[in-house]
Amino acid sequence: MGSAPDVAGAAPRARRHGSSLDRRDLAWYVDKVVQVLVFLGGVSAIVFILGIFFFVFREGLGFLTTTFDFREFFGSIRWQPTSSSRPTYGALALIAGTASVTGLAMVVAVPFSLGAAIFIAEFATGRTREVLKVLVELLAAIPSVVWGFIGLSIMNRLIIELFDVPVGLNVLNAGLILGLMAAPIMTTLAEDALKAVPDGFREAAEAMGATRWQVIFRVVLPAAKNGLVAAVLLGVGRGFGETMAVLMASGHSINLPTSVFDSVRALTATIAAELGETAVGSTHYRALFTLGIFLFLVTFAINLTADLVVRGPRRR
Repeated sequence: MGSAPDVAGAAPRARRHGSSLDRRDLAWYVDKVVQVLVFLGGVSAIVFILGIFFFVFREGLGFLTTTFDFREFFGSIRWQPTSSSRPTYGALALIAGTASVTGLAMVVAVPFSLGAAIFIAEFATGRTREVLKVLVELLAAIPSVVWGFIGLSIMNRLIIELFDVPVGLNVLNAGLILGLMAAPIMTTLAEDALKAVPDGFREAAEAMGATRWQVIFRVVLPAAKNGLVAAVLLGVGRGFGETMAVLMASGHSINLPTSVFDSVRALTATIAAELGETAVGSTHYRALFTLGIFLFLVTFAINLTADLVVRGPRRR
């Protein structure tokens, strides 16, 4: 009779043991599934980029192998793909327009972004810092078409009235709008770079009698220069690839700009404006995809440079 309790107690222990094994097996399967999903998510980014490049390159290959003339494409300002007598595909004015707008945008965005990042990272505290970070992120959330409307309806009239020019849709308008669009992402990245500087650097400088500004300009900024350069380069890439706002604010006129009051046409705006009106498979259609290949290579080079700037010191 003394053995009955032992047999009766063995079953609950077995059930508890079996339940523990089941939970461990379930956790193991869940862990494996999550690992596979994360791996697929990481690989999918590479697959999508390669797929996009393959599609763009395939569509533009017909132009590159037949009609493409390097001297005309990069040396002529005559972009007339619909001419009935002699179509020309000179992209120099489009490249110059994109470069001028992006350059002015960086002149506007870099001081504003670095100043905002320094204030948020080094001076603002508590609730003020959180509010400013939220406001910067809200600026980044504004759609590009809204920025384009601001350039078209507000900045256009302001430039005409302030500078007494006939047209307010020009390099100045597009550069200001694009600078405000690129500033939020540059501010966020620059702030991250400043916050990554160890506090020991600041404390050591202050212990030697350095003022707050001396700590920032002689210690923090030099220590964070690689991250700051990467932030600027990513801002350049952001500006170089912008489409809708530049289309609406630049005037969309083929010119080699000689001043900030000249209307220009950007590469992205040309693709957006003309691609829907061309016959699929035509020379004009493939020439637009060649512009896309050029844009892809430029933005890829900018982002690769930014990545190398950040990773280089780590290898050393």
